[in-house]
Parts: sequence; C-alpha cells; structure tokens
Amino acid sequence: MMPTLRQARPVASKLPRPGKTVAVENVRPDKEEGVQVKRSPSSPQGGVKKRSAFGDLTNAHKNIQPQKKKDGQKVAVKKTKNASQSGTAKNNELNLKKTLKKITAEELVSEVVKEERLITEETSPPKQKMLSFENITLLPPDVEDIDQDGSEDPFSSSEYALDIFSYMREREEKFVLPNYIEMQDDITKEMRSILIDWMVEVQENFELNHETLYLSVKMVDHYLAATVAMREKLQLIGSTTVLIASKFEERCPPCLDDFLYICDDAYRREELVAMEMEILQKLNFDINIPIPYRFLRRYAKCAHANMETLTLARYICELTLQEYDFVQESASKMAASCLLLALKMKCLGGWTATLQYYSGHSANDLIPLVKRLNFLLTEQPNSKLTAVRNKYSHKVFFEVAKLPPLDLLMLDTVLTKEQ
Repeated sequence: MMPTLRQARPVASKLPRPGKTVAVENVRPDKEEGVQVKRSPSSPQGGVKKRSAFGDLTNAHKNIQPQKKKDGQKVAVKKTKNASQSGTAKNNELNLKKTLKKITAEELVSEVVKEERLITEETSPPKQKMLSFENITLLPPDVEDIDQDGSEDPFSSSEYALDIFSYMREREEKFVLPNYIEMQDDITKEMRSILIDWMVEVQENFELNHETLYLSVKMVDHYLAATVAMREKLQLIGSTTVLIASKFEERCPPCLDDFLYICDDAYRREELVAMEMEILQKLNFDINIPIPYRFLRRYAKCAHANMETLTLARYICELTLQEYDFVQESASKMAASCLLLALKMKCLGGWTATLQYYSGHSANDLIPLVKRLNFLLTEQPNSKLTAVRNKYSHKVFFEVAKLPPLDLLMLDTVLTKEQ
C-alpha cells in the first residue's frame, strides 16, 4: 500500500508563536453572498511593520530646533546695514527689467514664426490624407466583433486581445506533454490526483487566483515530464510550483514560510529554495504556459454567457486537473469543450460562428472531448478527491457542482445538431 501525502492543516488554525502577532481578518456580515473577495493571505509571521512612505527617508526636519528664550536674556537679532539693503533692491530692479526685455523679445520671435508658418501652409499645396488599414481586422459577416466594447474595461486590452490569444495558441505547440507517467517508477496517477486535490485546498486557504492554481499544475506536469521524482518529494514539488506561480500571477504572493507551514514543517527552507531553482532550470525559466482558464474567460465573452454558466464551465475544467487522462489536451481545446458542455447543460444554444472564429475549433473537433467531460461528471466521485466538488458546491460558486449531468442519449441528440 503506497503512503498518501501529508494532510495540510488549515492556515487559520495555527496558534500564534510566542512574541509574534497574528493578523485578524475583518468580517463584514453585511457582505453580499455570491461575490468573491480577494484578500491578501495573512502570514504566520505577523503583519509587516507600518511606516510612512517618506518620513523615514529624510532628515530635513531633524536639524531644525526652535531657539528657546532663556529667562532674563534677549534673543539676539542680526541687523543688516541700510546700504546693503538698498544695493540689493537696486540689483533686483535691474534683473526685473532685463527679464521683461527678454520675454518681450521671445514673444516677438514667436509671433514671427507663427506668421511664417501660416504663410507656408496657405501657399503650399494640400497634402492628401493616407488611409491606414493597419489596425483594421476584416471579420466574416456572421462573426461578431467582441473587442469593440473593450475600451470601457481597461483590463480587457481590446486593442491587443486578438494578437495575445493568437500568440498563446501558437505557444501551445511548445508545451505539449508526453505520457510521462510511464517513466516515473515511484509515482502513480493516483498520487498525482491526491497532490492536485491538496493544491486546490492550498489555493482556497491562501485565496489565490485560479490562474495560479492552473499554472502550478502545469508546472508540476512539465517538471515530472523532465525528471524522475520520488514520492516523498511530491508534496515539495507541488508546494514549490504554487510558490513560483504565485510570484508570477499574484500581486501579494504568500511568503516562503507559509509554504513550509502548509507542508506541516516536513521540509526545510533550504529544500524549498533548492527545489525552486531546480524546477525553473528544468523548465528553462519559461513558465508562461497557456492555461485553459484564460481561454475560457474569452470564449464565454464570445457566447455572452452569464456568470453562472461560466462558473459551471470552470467547475468542469477544474475537475480535469486531477485526471491524468486529460493532461495531453491543449488548453484552448479544453476550454472550448468545457464551455460547449456548459452551454448544453444550461440549454443556451450551441457553437456559433463567433465561437469557432475566436477559438479556432469547430464543433466537430470538440464533440469527442465533450463526451469524455460529461462522462467525468457522471462518474461516482472519489472519496479521497473532494476539494473541487466541495469548493463548487458553495453558494459563492452558484452550487454548480450539484447540477445533474446530461444523460448520454440526450447529449448525443444535442451534439448531433452541431454536426
């Protein structure tokens, strides 16, 4: 019987160490349900010492000491001679006259230059305006331009969105994963699933972005495809990839001691730092790996899907993280298939021309993967892998994990219309 990974304790349950403070989160009872709030993770080491931004960087006010008046003594007042004062006043008057003369001369020259420019423009022939088609993208008549309203959202990058996702689809070919589990002598598919389930809990405890979770899972797979690892190092690999992904995705990533804590102090600081260096070297420091989560958000915009439908697609996509059989699927195809299945489960239509244009996948290409995803939903859940289902059973995620999957015959019927 192979040992399972060490169970991580919740971050908030650790008692404070002597001499150190623990940050307490403010609870707002009037907060609406169904709205996710991203809070920066609290470190077991306590809060950072606050200081003024500029108060500690200058000593301008330290040398200024008020001159005190002693009892019975008068404060000495420096006196200046009248001659020196009158001389200074005369110099100021002369400098003022010179400045006025200089400004007058500069204004005169400026007016002359303006007149010459106007004369030149009137006498020269009119220039023909050139029409530039550099930033104009011609779309098919039945395809909607989903980036035309992006100017209202500064985070949508509508001007570069098409180029960005085209570039990400090109990079997918660079990160194709082989069947690496065959070369692993001490790690099995079940061990990998348990590790990913634990990483989902880490993402929840630290309240990290979903992009961080997807990227860390990708790095685990690519590292295991490049080297043979032992089972006692598997949790160290998982926590290290979450640390690297947090530095890449998060505004306030957790500190290194937090990751040592969630591993129940099973590893030393030196081991975590060494593993971080080894993973980055094995991946050639190229960790900008395409993930399905980014494609899914864009495809949902093409389908005008509401938040509940998008969350259902995200739930299906996150379930595949634990399944090794879906490792070799590309990120864009996985995102498109999850969204198509979610649309069918919610009876919201099919794969439109707009979705096919922006995703690059037709409905016929997605049907085999959609059937596999629906079969994944109908399977009896594993009692050891409950993190994703429990997470999406919450009201914050619209309880999408409780939705019944489609019947296989009904799915075949609705997918036939897409062919």
